[in-house]
Amino acid sequence: MQRRSLLRASLAGILGGLGLGEAVATGPAARQRVVYHLADADRVVFVLGNLQNHVDGVGGQGKADIRLVVHGPALRAFHALAAEDHTVSMMRKLVQAGVGFDACANTMKAQGVKLDDLTPGFEVAEKGGVVRLAELQQQGYAYLRP
Repeated sequence: MQRRSLLRASLAGILGGLGLGEAVATGPAARQRVVYHLADADRVVFVLGNLQNHVDGVGGQGKADIRLVVHGPALRAFHALAAEDHTVSMMRKLVQAGVGFDACANTMKAQGVKLDDLTPGFEVAEKGGVVRLAELQQQGYAYLRP
């Protein structure tokens, strides 16, 4: 019993000394940094809806850093000539809210499209979508694949 109490007291002292206990209890909420992963064509509208819910849930534009990385079959839903009006409308609203969109360069090459062939708002993930996902996670972004 005394070992547990000693361990708890030591841990509390260390955290208190580092100021972590105070920061967790009273510090301001950290700005959310989240990257969503989309590869499945049948999940496009669902994921765009999740993104909108996330933007709304944090209080609107500029309240979080949110990105969507798209690769594989899902990218076809964003080909400008083939994109459904509903998809374009949802994406446009998200871009205006500050959500970033990354298109996998490898998928673009495989599908024979250039950045101008995609709905407006995309940036190219030059090293590939999965590399971009890993880079963002290394930068502290939480990873979500709805």
